[in-house]
Amino acid sequence: MDIITPSLLSIVVPLYNEEDNAVLLTQKIHESLIGYTYQIIYIDDFSTDRTKQVVKEMQDEKVHLIELKKNYGQSLALAAGIDYAEGEYIITMDGDLQNDPSDIPEMLTYAVSGEFDLITGIRQKRKDSLVKKIPSKIANFLVRRVTKLDIKDNGCALKVFTKDIAKDLNLYGEMHRFITLLAHLEGAQIKQVPVKHHARHAGVSKYGLERVFKVVADMMLLLFIRKYFQRPIHLFGIFGFLMILLGVLINMYLLVVKIGFGEDIGTRPLLMFGMMFILAGIQLFTIGIVMELLIRTYYESQNKRPYRIKKVSVGGKAQ
Repeated sequence: MDIITPSLLSIVVPLYNEEDNAVLLTQKIHESLIGYTYQIIYIDDFSTDRTKQVVKEMQDEKVHLIELKKNYGQSLALAAGIDYAEGEYIITMDGDLQNDPSDIPEMLTYAVSGEFDLITGIRQKRKDSLVKKIPSKIANFLVRRVTKLDIKDNGCALKVFTKDIAKDLNLYGEMHRFITLLAHLEGAQIKQVPVKHHARHAGVSKYGLERVFKVVADMMLLLFIRKYFQRPIHLFGIFGFLMILLGVLINMYLLVVKIGFGEDIGTRPLLMFGMMFILAGIQLFTIGIVMELLIRTYYESQNKRPYRIKKVSVGGKAQ
């Protein structure tokens, strides 16, 4: 079967203090994509070293550099690159040379077949410390248990998207860890492919054990988004109604005790609990209504982006 070559590929790579990796990464991308038409989109996430200067000094016409006005984090850096990308297929990868660009052509064969919207890597013989492996294993376990989506390596940055799926991701916060899950929620057909993994070539890792807590927090948010984002009243309203019902039942019981048996209920803790349940239930129900209004506002105001671009350069020249 003849392999269809895409008209244009966009390789999106966030960079933060990767001055010693940018040139070699660019060379490896060029070597791996001979015969393809592509653009390399580097997003400088407000690096404090010479990363952006090194990228500009390459004067490579295939290299586009987006400079962000401040450090937004990997998710929004990816979002900026994906929004800018013009390719028929959009490829994401890290800038630390741990992903191998030579895996891209094989992944593309699955993408151009038309059967899959997202091809994601599974890192083989992962060359990372336990500080990075532990949060990753926790994230993979949680995603499988909570969503029933059997993805073996959610943390692999090397991915190939169709343009439509990539543009609809709406990344924010630190959701890059769950980008495969977000694509799944958009209806993407996903293929997992084993890919090579290397030790970091230069620089230091930006991740620590604090990622464990961020992973758990983001998973809770994703669970809410998955089930209740478009109908939050179904979550808050149900809990609110149940608490109001419980409070009413408690107070009805106390009313029977007071009228029917003449007992004093003014000093009984159960009376306070009954009132608290009613008030808390009303508050939850109100929160559900307010969130319904916020969701409507969210869907009606999608033009503003959560990042700010300082400058865009192509081949080292400002656009």
